Amino acid sequence: MDKNQTGIQYMQEGKWEEAAKFFMEAIEENPEDPVSYINFGNVLSAVGDTEKALKFYKKAISLDENAAAAYYSAGNLYYELQQFEEAKDMFETAMKKGLESGDNYFMLGMTLVALEQGKFALPYLQRSAELNEDDAEAFFQYGLCLAQLDLIDEAIKQLEKCVMIDPEHADAYYNLGVAYGFKEHEENALKFFNKALEIQPDHLLAGYGKKLISKTN
Repeated sequence: MDKNQTGIQYMQEGKWEEAAKFFMEAIEENPEDPVSYINFGNVLSAVGDTEKALKFYKKAISLDENAAAAYYSAGNLYYELQQFEEAKDMFETAMKKGLESGDNYFMLGMTLVALEQGKFALPYLQRSAELNEDDAEAFFQYGLCLAQLDLIDEAIKQLEKCVMIDPEHADAYYNLGVAYGFKEHEENALKFFNKALEIQPDHLLAGYGKKLISKTN
């Protein structure tokens, strides 16, 4: 097993210092390999050293301008820092460089939502859900984006897929309640608000939605 693989194993176990040691050794042995810089950047990112992490991603890109994973990792950092324009550029570049992963589509979609460009986010969130069939959050965010664009029936379908995967997703039940309330199906709306509150008793929005439905009936 090479040093990068050993480092990744330590990362998966949350042993950041051990992982960093192996990645640094890999860099020393092969300073022209962008993968080691990306991996070391991921360790720095995980421990919150964002500034240094970005330097390592940029170093990887300087060694290989087609290192799609470096753009994706940098995009995640920019997203966490709420620098959404920079994040968007990175995720788009990762895609252009051949990264066809559900995670990259998801993050690009989320970035566009953050930039209040829901219409442009929609196809990326849709593709993310198609590629990540077992990812409840992918369906939740896709459903949420559809709802924000007033595509209520389609939003309901995606939110229902979300709760099939994750039956404890309180926010998905709450948003199903909102969607059915919007369609004036009060009985269904109440059922979903109750379900959200059953999972998360302090869900303020679900509590408010329930009160609103109860008042109108």
